[in-house]
Order: sequence, then C-alpha cells, then structure tokens
Amino acid sequence: MKEKLLDGLNKFLMFDLFFVLFAFAWFAIALLGRAAGLPLGWNLWYTLWDPVFMPAIGILMAGAILTGIFGQISKRLNSN
Repeated sequence: MKEKLLDGLNKFLMFDLFFVLFAFAWFAIALLGRAAGLPLGWNLWYTLWDPVFMPAIGILMAGAILTGIFGQISKRLNSN
C-alpha cells in the first residue's frame, strides 16, 4: 500500500514537473516576445500565474519535501 502511494505521488510529481517546465519555457518565450514587441502570449501567461502556475510550483516543492521525508523515514525504519 505504501509503495503504491509513493509511486502515485512520484508519477504525479513527474507530470507536475513537466508542467512547470512547460510554464517556464512559455514564460521565457513570451518574455522575449514582449521585449521584441511581438504578442507571444505574455498577457495570457501573466493572468494564469496566480491561479495555475504558482500552485503548481508549490505542489512540486511540497511533494519533493514529502518524498524526501518519506524516504528518510523508510530508510531509518528498514535499518532497525
């Protein structure tokens, strides 16, 4: 049961990581376009920052911390 939960969490975090990387790539392209005067989605990206991208980054950070904590706990329990 614990292994299925950790595997599910890791898969979810993997998808979240790719989503955050996609958001970063979109940010970089939109920022370059804004600097060049081209409309490459800066306004849409900026409106999605608070409701979509910030929670995705927070979930990724929290998941990484939880995965590390679970790993340390299981390592210590298995060593005893």
